[in-house]
Amino acid sequence: MSRWAAVLAGGSGTRFWPLSTPARPKQFLPLAGDDALLRQAVQRLDGLVPAEQVMVVTGAAYADQTRALLPELPPDNVLGEPQPAGTGPALTWATYVVGERDAGATVLSLHADWFIGDGAAFRRTASQALDAAEHHDVLVTVGIVPTRPEIGYGYIEPGDPLDDQTLRVARFVEKPDRERAAELMARGALWNSGLFAWTAARFFAETAEHASEIAPHVDTLARRGPAAFFAAVTPVVIDISHFERSRRVAVVPGRFDWDDVGTWASLRRVRPTDANGNVRVGRAVTHDAERCVVWADDGPVVLDGVHDLVVVRANGITLVTTPERASQLKTLLEHLPDDLRAPQP
Repeated sequence: MSRWAAVLAGGSGTRFWPLSTPARPKQFLPLAGDDALLRQAVQRLDGLVPAEQVMVVTGAAYADQTRALLPELPPDNVLGEPQPAGTGPALTWATYVVGERDAGATVLSLHADWFIGDGAAFRRTASQALDAAEHHDVLVTVGIVPTRPEIGYGYIEPGDPLDDQTLRVARFVEKPDRERAAELMARGALWNSGLFAWTAARFFAETAEHASEIAPHVDTLARRGPAAFFAAVTPVVIDISHFERSRRVAVVPGRFDWDDVGTWASLRRVRPTDANGNVRVGRAVTHDAERCVVWADDGPVVLDGVHDLVVVRANGITLVTTPERASQLKTLLEHLPDDLRAPQP
């Protein structure tokens, strides 16, 4: 069977403000290395899926920027959503386009904003997920073997084995508190990474049976195109529309460093730190400072005698916050004037 990939590259520029902006959201930023997150995501597929079979789903406003960043992809492999409606409709559109080009396709779905510590291990696990989708005719999720009782991720409890590397999903668990996360980890539960695989045929069979927000409008997509489809569907994430409702769901465990790079604080997990645990990017100078994230994008930043801070200088704005509050930037932005909320580079 022919293998394709659908890379989700949405984002509106809030979680890494003031560096990220509506004009340049985080998928275009080099947060986890020298290249933009989106470019790293596509390069990670090299050897697994040919470039001409990699699709990117992004907002319509970012389609041209995405094509410029990824010239190796055919231009019509970049799908610009006319309006956001969640990952369920986005992946329905991508899988429909793939299926129209290649009826026997298997699709790997991934996000553009991940850090992956071992690209070879990622490709091996992704290939196992694609194998499982083809051989067992199921929707497949990759569950990351946890390294800590993380409260920011959902969990998967595995069930009976389908083969030596694939298990049925017993149930999904929403983001737990720390005590519950430690209990789940001890019981062998896995982080729900959002790395998925399916055949186009199985995806649309499950859509028809379970995705009530989407199924009535697939014909609209076929007859009238994506604008009418996105206007008609009810927004929903793929985890709910397909995975939590279907009885044909399996999990492949993944043993590689994975992080969804969700906040400024996460950079301490995905970037090198100095002897005092600081992440420093740009002209960032620390003296007697510990466990800080310092990003100096448009001028020097100096920290003296402080600890556990996030300090960002970008687009003419300086942000000083704590790692805990860095996850609440969306709330902060709602209280800022427009010129600060969407700074011009």
